[in-house]
Amino acid sequence: MTDAPVVAVLDYGSGNVHSAVKALIAAGADARLTSDRGLIQDADGLLVPGVGAFRAVAEALRESHGDELIGRRLAGGRPVLGICVGMQVLFDAGVERGDEAPGLGEWPGTVTRLDAPVLPHMGWNTVSPDPGSRLFAGIEDERFYFVHSFGAQTWELEPQAPFPAPALTWCTYGTPFLAAVENGPLSATQFHPEKSGIAGIRLLSNWIGTLRAD
Repeated sequence: MTDAPVVAVLDYGSGNVHSAVKALIAAGADARLTSDRGLIQDADGLLVPGVGAFRAVAEALRESHGDELIGRRLAGGRPVLGICVGMQVLFDAGVERGDEAPGLGEWPGTVTRLDAPVLPHMGWNTVSPDPGSRLFAGIEDERFYFVHSFGAQTWELEPQAPFPAPALTWCTYGTPFLAAVENGPLSATQFHPEKSGIAGIRLLSNWIGTLRAD
């Protein structure tokens, strides 16, 4: 495993970290659960897990200086992958039960409650990957595992030359929402790759394959 890309899994108190580490190892990474600033900065990739309420996750990231670590990596073009609420907090804000909380502001927009007859959205669902997606290469027709009641239902970031347009992958549950975003070094999934069986492992493997490719 010494030649495998090193992926730091940000340890800031989130609940699904051990399953994420196991999935990354299965996908071919040298995965390390850590809060060490040096390792987080130097790793080939950083995975940001997240479960629970938007405000709690965003505040926990700030209290542990995770927001600064994410920002520094992105400023240097270093890959970051957010999962579930770890994706949601990358947006400007989230509104849950009337409580609007600030996010990390990497992407414009607000995470809101899904307009669906039954919540949470729990279980397997198909997605519609962007034709330019690297995460979903070879797994475009697979199903992925979701557990959430809130999501990003719009994309507000305008393409800016010379940077390529983000690859946006959508899912529909009641109304369309973003299932994944690939935006330069910053990627994220609303679903849980670590709970999505072989398809989730292949998606993580696709991401890991990009860490030393550029």
